[in-house]
Parts: sequence; structure tokens; C-alpha cells
Amino acid sequence: MSNIISKTNFVKRLTGLAFCALLLSFSTVPAGGEGFEIYLNNKVVLQQFGNSMDKIKTVSLEQASPDDQLAIVYYHCGKQGKNRTVIIKDEKDNLLKKWNFKDEGARMTCKVKDILGLEKENRSVLKLYYSSSELPEGRQLASINTGTKGVAKR
Repeated sequence: MSNIISKTNFVKRLTGLAFCALLLSFSTVPAGGEGFEIYLNNKVVLQQFGNSMDKIKTVSLEQASPDDQLAIVYYHCGKQGKNRTVIIKDEKDNLLKKWNFKDEGARMTCKVKDILGLEKENRSVLKLYYSSSELPEGRQLASINTGTKGVAKR
């Protein structure tokens, strides 16, 4: 009789564990994971977490208006970084523009016209970088293409 009860408890616990794993699989931001999201006017155009961050993708701004807003949210193990910086470089890694952000608010926002203005010298591809106290060496998040159609290439 006790053998049947212990098998029943085992099945209940196993079912509960499977249910918890299922619920956690629907999380949009991995708990404890590193990643980022890029928004154009509050619409996600690129989202990468974990190992997928090693592949640099391209965000196109051709359809964007100069008055549009580009925002970046970077997650350090589920937390916001300190002394955050967003940098635009050219194809030769020359620094073109740097924005520093306070430690308040998760979103780092800049105007599209500030990025489009960097393309004056026939630069077709710009590189978007992020750095912080937690990531002082920085990381390239994406390439920005101002001359191709589409919002985000995958």
C-alpha cells in the first residue's frame, strides 16, 4: 500500500516539475541572461539573447523618418548596466558618435536624424556598439544600414 502512495507522490511531483518548466519556457527575457532589444518608435526591430548575440544582424533605417526614435535596452543578467554608453562607428571602427546615459531608466534613446547625419560621407554601413561598467570592452549590437529596404534583416 505504501509503495502505491509513494509512486503517486512521485508522479505528482514529476507533473508539477514539468508544469513549472513549461511556464518558465514562455518568459520573454531570460532570467539571469544577457541580451538586448532595439526599438524603432517603440516597435521591436531586433532582439537577441544568449548565444544568438554572437551573430551581428543588420537594422535598416531607410524607412525611418528623421524624427523617429531608436532605443536600446541591454540586459546584464536581468539587470540594468551602470555608466552606459551607445557608440556609432564606421566600417573602419572610427568613432563617429557617442551617447552617455544616466543610470536611470532601462531605455537608451537617440534620434534617428543623429544617426542619419553620420552617413554624409557615403558610409553605407554603420556599427552600433554598447558599453557599460559591466561590459567595459563594449559589444557590437548591430550594423545599421541606411540605404536598404526593410526594417530588420534576420
